[in-house]
Amino acid sequence: MHIQDCTENTCVDQIQKIFHTAEVEIQRKKRVKVKLRLDLVPLFLSYARDYLNFKHLAHISCVDWIEENEFELIFMLWSYEASLMIMVKTRVNREKPEFITLSHLWPQAETYEREIHEMYGINFKGNERLGEFILEDWEGVPPMRRDFDTIRYSKENFYQRPGREDAQDVRETISKHSGEEVPDFAKEFSIRRIEE
Repeated sequence: MHIQDCTENTCVDQIQKIFHTAEVEIQRKKRVKVKLRLDLVPLFLSYARDYLNFKHLAHISCVDWIEENEFELIFMLWSYEASLMIMVKTRVNREKPEFITLSHLWPQAETYEREIHEMYGINFKGNERLGEFILEDWEGVPPMRRDFDTIRYSKENFYQRPGREDAQDVRETISKHSGEEVPDFAKEFSIRRIEE
């Protein structure tokens, strides 16, 4: 059955009819949120594309839930006919984060997967292009993981390099140009203050 006019309510009803374990809710006007078990996500995405008319993969994102030892993958699908977005969420284990590539459904998924692989370390099985993408010669913890120490990395790789002796805190420079003062809570995170 191909749904032509998928409203928020008809979309929710149809998803719940087919995917009984899905947690589905209307998040707001023109947006439906779906939480699924990891193994159901590829099937659901294919179903949403082919039967619910969500032809456009708008984005794939990731959230690091370090306290729960999981990453959350978020898939944003758009229906041009209904002017409606489905936000599909699932969790992967942080210890061995893996998911299947979606490039067979949407070619542009390859680019999102490459970025998430590089920034979070999630392996997308079947994506042959998961090598170096944005970062050059990167070693160690992927930089978007919450256990990545940004301050330490900056101090080790940038701030103390030769030629950086006159480096300024970017917030101070922006403050001078804009005439706005740096908020007190942000001042404590200055690299200079941390070194003192």
